[in-house]
Amino acid sequence: MPHWKLTIAYDGTPYHGWQIQPGLPTVQGTLAETLLRITGETVLPQGSGRTDTGVHALGQVASVTLASPIPGPNLQRALNNLLPTSIRITSVEEVSPEFHARHSARRKTYEYRISPLQVCPPTIAPFVWNCTWSLDLAAMQQAAAYVVGTHDFTSFSATDPDLATREADGNDASEDEVDDDRFPAKNPVRSIFASSWQAESGLLIYRVTGSGFLHHMVRNLVGTFVDVGRGRTPADALPAILAARSRTAAGPTAPPQGLFLVEVDYTPRESR
Repeated sequence: MPHWKLTIAYDGTPYHGWQIQPGLPTVQGTLAETLLRITGETVLPQGSGRTDTGVHALGQVASVTLASPIPGPNLQRALNNLLPTSIRITSVEEVSPEFHARHSARRKTYEYRISPLQVCPPTIAPFVWNCTWSLDLAAMQQAAAYVVGTHDFTSFSATDPDLATREADGNDASEDEVDDDRFPAKNPVRSIFASSWQAESGLLIYRVTGSGFLHHMVRNLVGTFVDVGRGRTPADALPAILAARSRTAAGPTAPPQGLFLVEVDYTPRESR
């Protein structure tokens, strides 16, 4: 049976995240329902990781095995014809049976977008944090550099009251992002390969690449960097915040709508 790798872009605004939830619209659930309509098969596509409510994707990846012999181009066309316009399948590739969207992933890149405009145009408002404080981009860039490397990111992990429920249900309690296979699932140690801010097209954009991320980790990093930009936290306080291993040491959680899953990287051997 063909095993497929789907690359997916979506506007997360109408969805309660990626992961299927009874009675709620989710990206995974919508994709599964659409595959059922096309093939008659009840399958659950496995994503590279969960995105939370309101979080967007330009390069989410899902893997799924289908009994139907439908060719890849036809599958992509059928999916895009039936899916809501808020979800687009940007590519369909047949891959080896060993490929798993989550377990085979090695790096993931996220972007967080901030609009500093006093009046945010409605065309971009659902996709940015309209943050109108005066921000020192150089200080935010300095702070972002401190998180590169392998660290315990407990200070930037969500304090999640639903954690026990998700674990009891057998769901992954880590973030919308893939875990690093080198570390146990509940280990808060992650490796960050790149972390930087830039001004682009009137926006402030944070871009981060890592082996994996904890729940709300990117949004908590952004909230802390914004505190640095506002002058409320010194940039060189980041090492102490990491060392504290306490969520109360870091800044607030940035809102979800500015966050985009941009790309998931796989080793060539596993993705072909």
